[in-house]
Amino acid sequence: MNMDDETISAVGLRRDAMLEPDEVTAMLRLRKLGWGSKRLAREFGCSRTTVKRYLGAGRWQPYQRRVLRGMLAGHETWLRERFFRHRGNADVVRQDLARELGVVASLRTVERAVAGFRQQLAAEARATTRFETPPGHQLQIDFGEKRVCIGGDRVRIYVFVATLGYSRRPFTMAFRHERQSAWFDGMEAAFRHFGGVTEEVLLDNAAALVTRHDAATREVVFNDRLHAFSRYWGFRPRACAPYRARTKGKDERGVGYVKNNALAGHGFASMEALEQHLAWWMREIADLRCHGSTGEPPLQRFVRDEASKLKPLNGRPPFRQIRELVRKVHSDCAVEIDTNAYSVPWRLVGETVQVTVSAGRVSVFHVGRLVAEHAEAAGRHRRLTDPAHFVGVAGANGPVRRAETIEEPRLHLPELLRPLAEYEQLAGGRW
Repeated sequence: MNMDDETISAVGLRRDAMLEPDEVTAMLRLRKLGWGSKRLAREFGCSRTTVKRYLGAGRWQPYQRRVLRGMLAGHETWLRERFFRHRGNADVVRQDLARELGVVASLRTVERAVAGFRQQLAAEARATTRFETPPGHQLQIDFGEKRVCIGGDRVRIYVFVATLGYSRRPFTMAFRHERQSAWFDGMEAAFRHFGGVTEEVLLDNAAALVTRHDAATREVVFNDRLHAFSRYWGFRPRACAPYRARTKGKDERGVGYVKNNALAGHGFASMEALEQHLAWWMREIADLRCHGSTGEPPLQRFVRDEASKLKPLNGRPPFRQIRELVRKVHSDCAVEIDTNAYSVPWRLVGETVQVTVSAGRVSVFHVGRLVAEHAEAAGRHRRLTDPAHFVGVAGANGPVRRAETIEEPRLHLPELLRPLAEYEQLAGGRW
Protein backbone atom coordinates (compact mmCIF):
# COMPACT_ATOMS: atom_id res chain seq x y z
CA MET A 1 0.00 0.00 0.00
CA ASN A 2 1.96 2.95 -1.34
CA MET A 3 1.01 6.53 -2.03
CA ASP A 4 2.74 8.77 -4.53
CA ASP A 5 4.14 12.20 -3.65
CA GLU A 6 1.18 14.07 -5.18
CA THR A 7 -1.25 12.20 -2.92
CA ILE A 8 0.87 13.00 0.10
CA SER A 9 1.01 16.71 -0.79
CA ALA A 10 -2.75 16.83 -1.42
CA VAL A 11 -3.96 14.83 1.59
CA GLY A 12 -1.16 14.32 4.01
CA LEU A 13 -0.36 17.91 4.91
CA ARG A 14 -3.74 18.40 6.51
CA ARG A 15 -3.06 15.50 8.87
CA ASP A 16 0.52 16.39 9.64
CA ALA A 17 -0.20 17.86 13.05
CA MET A 18 -1.84 14.85 14.71
CA LEU A 19 -2.27 11.10 14.17
CA GLU A 20 -4.77 8.85 15.89
CA PRO A 21 -3.50 6.45 18.57
CA ASP A 22 -4.25 3.36 16.43
CA GLU A 23 -2.31 4.88 13.56
CA VAL A 24 0.72 5.41 15.77
CA THR A 25 0.43 1.80 16.99
CA ALA A 26 0.41 0.56 13.37
CA MET A 27 3.38 2.84 12.60
CA LEU A 28 5.42 1.35 15.44
CA ARG A 29 4.54 -2.21 14.30
CA LEU A 30 5.62 -1.46 10.70
CA ARG A 31 8.82 0.07 11.99
CA LYS A 32 9.68 -3.23 13.68
CA LEU A 33 9.10 -4.91 10.32
CA GLY A 34 11.80 -2.70 8.82
CA TRP A 35 9.87 0.19 7.28
CA GLY A 36 11.85 3.41 7.00
CA SER A 37 10.66 6.88 8.03
CA LYS A 38 10.18 8.02 4.44
CA ARG A 39 7.96 5.06 3.63
CA LEU A 40 6.01 5.47 6.86
CA ALA A 41 5.45 9.16 6.14
CA ARG A 42 4.16 8.30 2.70
CA GLU A 43 1.92 5.59 4.12
CA PHE A 44 0.33 7.66 6.90
CA GLY A 45 0.23 10.96 5.01
CA CYS A 46 2.43 12.97 7.33
CA SER A 47 5.89 14.45 7.33
CA ARG A 48 9.03 12.53 8.20
CA THR A 49 9.49 14.87 11.17
CA THR A 50 6.17 13.71 12.60
CA VAL A 51 7.15 10.05 12.04
CA LYS A 52 10.45 10.55 13.80
CA ARG A 53 8.70 12.28 16.71
CA TYR A 54 6.37 9.35 17.29
CA LEU A 55 9.12 6.78 16.77
CA GLY A 56 11.35 8.64 19.22
CA ALA A 57 8.62 8.69 21.86
CA GLY A 58 7.71 5.05 21.19
CA ARG A 59 4.03 5.80 21.77
CA TRP A 60 1.20 8.15 20.85
CA GLN A 61 1.39 11.63 22.36
CA PRO A 62 -1.21 14.41 22.23
CA TYR A 63 -0.22 17.52 20.35
CA GLN A 64 0.85 20.37 22.63
CA ARG A 65 0.58 23.87 21.28
CA ARG A 66 3.43 26.12 22.30
CA VAL A 67 2.10 28.86 24.57
CA LEU A 68 3.54 32.30 23.91
CA ARG A 69 3.82 34.21 27.19
CA GLY A 70 3.45 37.92 26.58
CA MET A 71 4.83 40.87 28.46
CA LEU A 72 1.71 41.03 30.68
CA ALA A 73 1.95 37.39 31.81
CA GLY A 74 1.71 37.14 35.59
CA HIS A 75 -0.25 40.38 35.94
CA GLU A 76 -3.70 38.88 35.30
CA THR A 77 -5.04 39.55 38.81
CA TRP A 78 -3.80 43.14 38.80
CA LEU A 79 -5.21 43.75 35.32
CA ARG A 80 -8.63 42.42 36.31
CA GLU A 81 -8.84 44.60 39.43
CA ARG A 82 -7.85 47.76 37.53
CA PHE A 83 -10.11 46.95 34.58
CA PHE A 84 -13.15 46.73 36.85
CA ARG A 85 -12.09 49.75 38.89
CA HIS A 86 -11.91 51.92 35.75
CA ARG A 87 -15.17 50.45 34.40
CA GLY A 88 -13.60 48.94 31.28
CA ASN A 89 -11.34 51.83 30.26
CA ALA A 90 -8.31 49.95 28.90
CA ASP A 91 -6.36 53.12 28.19
CA VAL A 92 -6.46 54.17 31.85
CA VAL A 93 -5.35 50.64 32.78
CA ARG A 94 -2.42 51.04 30.36
CA GLN A 95 -1.43 54.31 32.04
CA ASP A 96 -1.57 52.72 35.52
CA LEU A 97 0.47 49.80 34.21
CA ALA A 98 3.30 52.07 33.13
CA ARG A 99 3.13 54.34 36.18
CA GLU A 100 2.85 51.69 38.90
CA LEU A 101 4.46 48.56 37.49
CA GLY A 102 6.83 50.12 35.00
CA VAL A 103 5.46 47.95 32.17
CA VAL A 104 5.09 49.97 28.97
CA ALA A 105 2.62 48.28 26.64
CA SER A 106 0.56 49.39 23.69
CA LEU A 107 -3.17 49.97 24.03
CA ARG A 108 -3.85 47.01 21.74
CA THR A 109 -1.75 44.74 23.97
CA VAL A 110 -3.73 45.78 27.04
CA GLU A 111 -7.04 45.37 25.20
CA ARG A 112 -6.12 41.81 24.23
CA ALA A 113 -5.11 41.04 27.82
CA VAL A 114 -8.43 42.27 29.30
CA ALA A 115 -10.68 41.01 26.53
CA GLY A 116 -11.87 38.14 28.71
CA PHE A 117 -13.09 40.52 31.39
CA ARG A 118 -15.37 42.60 29.19
CA GLN A 119 -18.22 40.12 29.19
CA GLN A 120 -18.13 39.96 33.01
CA LEU A 121 -18.20 43.74 33.23
CA ALA A 122 -21.14 43.97 30.82
CA ALA A 123 -23.04 41.33 32.77
CA GLU A 124 -22.40 43.19 36.03
CA ALA A 125 -23.65 46.45 34.51
CA ARG A 126 -26.87 44.79 33.33
CA ALA A 127 -27.49 42.93 36.55
CA THR A 128 -29.77 44.49 39.13
CA THR A 129 -29.72 42.92 42.56
CA ARG A 130 -33.33 43.23 43.65
CA PHE A 131 -34.03 43.38 47.34
CA GLU A 132 -37.20 44.06 49.24
CA THR A 133 -36.95 46.68 51.96
CA PRO A 134 -39.18 46.13 55.00
CA PRO A 135 -42.20 48.40 55.53
CA GLY A 136 -41.30 51.90 56.68
CA HIS A 137 -37.58 51.43 56.16
CA GLN A 138 -36.69 53.41 53.04
CA LEU A 139 -37.81 56.36 50.93
CA GLN A 140 -36.12 56.91 47.55
CA ILE A 141 -35.99 60.49 46.26
CA ASP A 142 -34.90 62.01 42.97
CA PHE A 143 -35.30 65.07 40.73
CA GLY A 144 -35.91 65.34 37.00
CA GLU A 145 -36.56 68.21 34.64
CA LYS A 146 -39.09 68.65 31.85
CA ARG A 147 -40.41 71.48 29.68
CA VAL A 148 -44.14 71.99 30.18
CA CYS A 149 -46.55 74.47 28.62
CA ILE A 150 -47.71 76.78 31.43
CA GLY A 151 -49.83 79.80 30.59
CA GLY A 152 -49.01 79.42 26.91
CA ASP A 153 -45.22 79.40 27.43
CA ARG A 154 -42.80 76.49 27.39
CA VAL A 155 -41.39 76.49 30.91
CA ARG A 156 -38.72 74.27 32.40
CA ILE A 157 -39.91 72.70 35.63
CA TYR A 158 -38.15 70.38 38.05
CA VAL A 159 -40.09 67.34 39.23
CA PHE A 160 -39.40 65.96 42.70
CA VAL A 161 -40.33 62.29 43.06
CA ALA A 162 -40.33 60.25 46.29
CA THR A 163 -41.15 56.52 46.34
CA LEU A 164 -41.63 54.31 49.38
CA GLY A 165 -39.36 51.27 49.06
CA TYR A 166 -41.87 48.69 50.29
CA SER A 167 -45.30 49.73 49.00
CA ARG A 168 -43.97 51.67 45.94
CA ARG A 169 -46.41 54.44 46.76
CA PRO A 170 -45.15 57.62 45.02
CA PHE A 171 -45.28 61.31 45.75
CA THR A 172 -44.43 64.05 43.25
CA MET A 173 -44.17 67.83 43.35
CA ALA A 174 -43.14 70.47 40.81
CA PHE A 175 -40.60 73.24 41.43
CA ARG A 176 -39.06 76.05 39.41
CA HIS A 177 -35.55 75.12 40.60
CA GLU A 178 -33.56 72.23 42.07
CA ARG A 179 -31.79 74.03 44.89
CA GLN A 180 -31.37 72.63 48.37
CA SER A 181 -34.56 74.32 49.57
CA ALA A 182 -36.53 72.39 46.92
CA TRP A 183 -35.08 69.08 48.12
CA PHE A 184 -36.04 69.87 51.71
CA ASP A 185 -39.50 71.16 50.82
CA GLY A 186 -40.10 68.09 48.64
CA MET A 187 -39.10 65.66 51.39
CA GLU A 188 -41.24 67.43 53.97
CA ALA A 189 -44.20 67.45 51.61
CA ALA A 190 -43.68 63.69 51.08
CA PHE A 191 -43.56 63.10 54.84
CA ARG A 192 -46.85 64.96 55.24
CA HIS A 193 -48.39 63.09 52.28
CA PHE A 194 -47.46 59.68 53.70
CA GLY A 195 -48.17 60.69 57.28
CA GLY A 196 -44.74 59.78 58.65
CA VAL A 197 -40.98 59.42 58.18
CA THR A 198 -39.00 56.36 57.07
CA GLU A 199 -35.85 55.04 58.77
CA GLU A 200 -33.64 56.12 55.88
CA VAL A 201 -33.81 58.25 52.75
CA LEU A 202 -31.91 57.05 49.67
CA LEU A 203 -30.77 59.75 47.26
CA ASP A 204 -28.54 60.30 44.24
CA ASN A 205 -25.37 62.35 44.42
CA ALA A 206 -27.04 65.74 44.13
CA ALA A 207 -24.62 68.64 44.56
CA ALA A 208 -27.18 70.39 46.79
CA LEU A 209 -26.94 67.56 49.34
CA VAL A 210 -23.63 65.73 48.89
CA THR A 211 -20.31 67.51 49.33
CA ARG A 212 -18.16 64.60 48.12
CA HIS A 213 -18.67 60.98 47.09
CA ASP A 214 -15.54 58.99 46.19
CA ALA A 215 -16.36 56.45 43.47
CA ALA A 216 -13.44 54.19 44.45
CA THR A 217 -13.72 54.17 48.25
CA ARG A 218 -17.51 54.81 48.35
CA GLU A 219 -16.87 57.46 51.04
CA VAL A 220 -19.80 59.88 51.25
CA VAL A 221 -19.68 63.36 52.77
CA PHE A 222 -23.10 64.99 53.18
CA ASN A 223 -23.25 68.73 53.69
CA ASP A 224 -23.97 70.15 57.14
CA ARG A 225 -27.41 71.40 56.21
CA LEU A 226 -28.57 67.91 55.21
CA HIS A 227 -27.19 66.48 58.45
CA ALA A 228 -29.20 69.07 60.40
CA PHE A 229 -32.32 68.30 58.34
CA SER A 230 -31.98 64.53 58.86
CA ARG A 231 -31.48 64.96 62.63
CA TYR A 232 -34.53 67.23 62.77
CA TRP A 233 -36.75 64.61 61.12
CA GLY A 234 -35.01 61.53 62.52
CA PHE A 235 -33.96 59.65 59.38
CA ARG A 236 -30.61 58.36 58.10
CA PRO A 237 -29.45 59.69 54.70
CA ARG A 238 -27.83 57.26 52.28
CA ALA A 239 -26.41 57.90 48.81
CA CYS A 240 -26.21 55.38 45.98
CA ALA A 241 -22.87 54.81 44.21
CA PRO A 242 -21.86 57.55 41.74
CA TYR A 243 -23.11 56.93 38.20
CA ARG A 244 -24.63 53.65 39.39
CA ALA A 245 -28.32 54.40 39.97
CA ARG A 246 -28.99 50.66 39.88
CA THR A 247 -27.25 50.30 43.24
CA LYS A 248 -30.48 51.59 44.70
CA GLY A 249 -31.58 47.95 44.36
CA LYS A 250 -34.82 48.70 42.56
CA ASP A 251 -34.76 50.53 39.26
CA GLU A 252 -38.17 52.11 39.69
CA ARG A 253 -37.68 54.86 37.09
CA GLY A 254 -40.00 57.03 39.18
CA VAL A 255 -39.06 60.29 37.47
CA GLY A 256 -39.61 58.80 34.03
CA TYR A 257 -43.00 57.45 35.12
CA VAL A 258 -44.12 60.90 36.26
CA LYS A 259 -42.82 62.67 33.14
CA ASN A 260 -44.21 60.13 30.67
CA ASN A 261 -47.51 59.47 32.40
CA ALA A 262 -48.55 62.42 34.56
CA LEU A 263 -47.14 65.23 32.41
CA ALA A 264 -46.95 63.86 28.87
CA GLY A 265 -49.04 65.90 26.44
CA HIS A 266 -50.49 68.19 29.09
CA GLY A 267 -50.54 71.98 29.33
CA PHE A 268 -51.55 74.05 32.33
CA ALA A 269 -52.91 77.52 32.89
CA SER A 270 -50.64 78.12 35.89
CA MET A 271 -48.30 76.44 38.37
CA GLU A 272 -51.28 76.11 40.71
CA ALA A 273 -53.14 74.17 38.00
CA LEU A 274 -50.10 71.92 37.56
CA GLU A 275 -49.99 71.22 41.30
CA GLN A 276 -53.69 70.35 41.32
CA HIS A 277 -53.20 68.00 38.38
CA LEU A 278 -50.32 66.18 40.11
CA ALA A 279 -52.43 65.78 43.27
CA TRP A 280 -55.26 64.27 41.18
CA TRP A 281 -52.85 62.00 39.30
CA MET A 282 -51.33 60.62 42.50
CA ARG A 283 -54.76 60.00 44.00
CA GLU A 284 -56.56 58.54 40.97
CA ILE A 285 -53.77 56.95 38.89
CA ALA A 286 -50.48 56.27 40.68
CA ASP A 287 -51.96 55.00 43.96
CA LEU A 288 -54.53 52.72 42.32
CA ARG A 289 -52.57 51.10 39.46
CA CYS A 290 -51.48 47.47 39.77
CA HIS A 291 -47.73 47.66 40.29
CA GLY A 292 -45.70 45.39 38.04
CA SER A 293 -43.33 44.16 40.79
CA THR A 294 -45.69 43.76 43.75
CA GLY A 295 -48.79 42.75 41.79
CA GLU A 296 -51.09 45.00 43.81
CA PRO A 297 -51.98 48.72 44.05
CA PRO A 298 -49.42 50.79 46.02
CA LEU A 299 -52.11 52.39 48.19
CA GLN A 300 -53.51 49.01 49.22
CA ARG A 301 -50.04 47.73 50.14
CA PHE A 302 -49.28 50.99 51.98
CA VAL A 303 -52.45 50.99 54.09
CA ARG A 304 -52.17 47.31 54.98
CA ASP A 305 -48.46 47.00 55.82
CA GLU A 306 -46.52 50.27 55.77
CA ALA A 307 -48.51 53.19 57.16
CA SER A 308 -48.23 51.96 60.75
CA LYS A 309 -44.45 51.46 60.42
CA LEU A 310 -43.66 55.12 59.66
CA LYS A 311 -42.40 57.35 62.46
CA PRO A 312 -45.11 59.93 63.33
CA LEU A 313 -44.65 63.61 62.56
CA ASN A 314 -46.05 64.77 65.93
CA GLY A 315 -47.12 68.12 64.49
CA ARG A 316 -43.53 69.20 63.91
CA PRO A 317 -43.29 72.43 61.86
CA PRO A 318 -41.24 72.58 58.64
CA PHE A 319 -37.47 72.64 59.01
CA ARG A 320 -37.23 75.85 57.00
CA GLN A 321 -40.08 77.56 58.82
CA ILE A 322 -37.70 79.78 60.76
CA ARG A 323 -34.28 80.89 59.58
CA GLU A 324 -32.34 83.42 61.62
CA LEU A 325 -29.61 85.25 59.75
CA VAL A 326 -27.28 88.19 60.26
CA ARG A 327 -26.68 90.57 57.36
CA LYS A 328 -25.00 93.90 56.69
CA VAL A 329 -27.02 96.51 54.80
CA HIS A 330 -25.42 97.26 51.43
CA SER A 331 -25.01 100.71 49.92
CA ASP A 332 -28.07 100.06 47.74
CA CYS A 333 -30.24 99.99 50.88
CA ALA A 334 -30.81 96.24 50.75
CA VAL A 335 -29.78 92.95 52.35
CA GLU A 336 -29.11 89.83 50.26
CA ILE A 337 -30.70 86.47 51.08
CA ASP A 338 -30.43 83.46 48.74
CA THR A 339 -29.28 85.76 45.86
CA ASN A 340 -32.38 87.99 46.28
CA ALA A 341 -32.20 91.61 47.53
CA TYR A 342 -34.70 93.03 50.06
CA SER A 343 -34.82 96.77 50.76
CA VAL A 344 -34.48 98.33 54.22
CA PRO A 345 -34.67 102.01 55.32
CA TRP A 346 -31.79 103.99 53.80
CA ARG A 347 -30.53 105.24 57.16
CA LEU A 348 -29.37 101.69 57.99
CA VAL A 349 -26.75 101.50 55.21
CA GLY A 350 -23.63 99.92 56.71
CA GLU A 351 -25.47 98.68 59.82
CA THR A 352 -25.74 95.05 60.90
CA VAL A 353 -29.31 93.71 61.02
CA GLN A 354 -30.98 90.47 62.02
CA VAL A 355 -33.14 88.70 59.42
CA THR A 356 -35.82 86.10 60.08
CA VAL A 357 -37.25 83.99 57.24
CA SER A 358 -40.48 82.32 58.28
CA ALA A 359 -43.74 81.22 56.64
CA GLY A 360 -42.86 82.87 53.35
CA ARG A 361 -41.98 86.23 54.92
CA VAL A 362 -38.63 88.00 55.30
CA SER A 363 -38.47 90.20 58.40
CA VAL A 364 -35.54 92.56 59.11
CA PHE A 365 -34.78 93.75 62.64
CA HIS A 366 -32.35 96.38 63.89
CA VAL A 367 -31.55 96.47 67.58
CA GLY A 368 -34.60 94.31 68.23
CA ARG A 369 -37.00 96.55 66.25
CA LEU A 370 -38.78 95.49 63.05
CA VAL A 371 -37.61 97.84 60.30
CA ALA A 372 -38.64 96.00 57.09
CA GLU A 373 -40.78 93.08 55.97
CA HIS A 374 -41.21 91.46 52.55
CA ALA A 375 -42.74 88.36 50.99
CA GLU A 376 -40.04 85.76 50.32
CA ALA A 377 -39.03 85.80 46.65
CA ALA A 378 -39.72 82.58 44.75
CA GLY A 379 -36.99 82.96 42.11
CA ARG A 380 -33.36 84.04 42.09
CA HIS A 381 -31.61 87.37 41.62
CA ARG A 382 -34.79 89.31 42.26
CA ARG A 383 -35.06 92.68 44.00
CA LEU A 384 -37.97 93.51 46.32
CA THR A 385 -38.28 97.16 47.39
CA ASP A 386 -40.57 99.21 49.56
CA PRO A 387 -40.81 102.89 48.39
CA ALA A 388 -41.11 104.03 52.00
CA HIS A 389 -37.54 102.87 52.60
CA PHE A 390 -36.21 105.55 50.21
CA VAL A 391 -38.17 108.59 51.43
CA GLY A 392 -35.73 111.49 51.75
CA VAL A 393 -33.14 110.01 49.39
CA ALA A 394 -32.14 112.31 46.52
CA GLY A 395 -33.35 110.87 43.24
CA ALA A 396 -36.19 108.87 44.75
CA ASN A 397 -39.71 109.38 43.37
CA GLY A 398 -41.14 112.72 44.38
CA PRO A 399 -39.49 115.67 46.14
CA VAL A 400 -36.88 115.14 48.77
CA ARG A 401 -38.60 115.01 52.14
CA ARG A 402 -37.43 114.62 55.65
CA ALA A 403 -37.49 110.99 56.62
CA GLU A 404 -39.04 109.87 59.83
CA THR A 405 -36.39 109.29 62.41
CA ILE A 406 -36.00 105.73 63.60
CA GLU A 407 -35.70 106.00 67.31
CA GLU A 408 -32.86 104.01 68.71
CA PRO A 409 -33.51 102.26 72.01
CA ARG A 410 -32.17 104.30 74.90
CA LEU A 411 -30.77 103.01 78.12
CA HIS A 412 -32.67 104.26 81.16
CA LEU A 413 -30.11 104.29 83.94
CA PRO A 414 -31.31 106.71 86.62
CA GLU A 415 -31.16 103.96 89.21
CA LEU A 416 -27.49 103.49 88.40
CA LEU A 417 -26.60 107.16 89.11
CA ARG A 418 -26.08 108.24 92.77
CA PRO A 419 -25.12 111.59 94.30
CA LEU A 420 -21.40 112.04 94.83
CA ALA A 421 -21.98 112.62 98.56
CA GLU A 422 -23.05 109.02 99.01
CA TYR A 423 -19.74 107.79 97.63
CA GLU A 424 -17.89 110.28 99.88
CA GLN A 425 -19.63 108.86 102.96
CA LEU A 426 -18.72 105.30 101.97
CA ALA A 427 -15.10 106.35 101.41
CA GLY A 428 -14.91 108.08 104.81
CA GLY A 429 -14.40 111.67 103.64
CA ARG A 430 -14.36 114.07 100.74
CA TRP A 431 -12.66 113.16 97.45
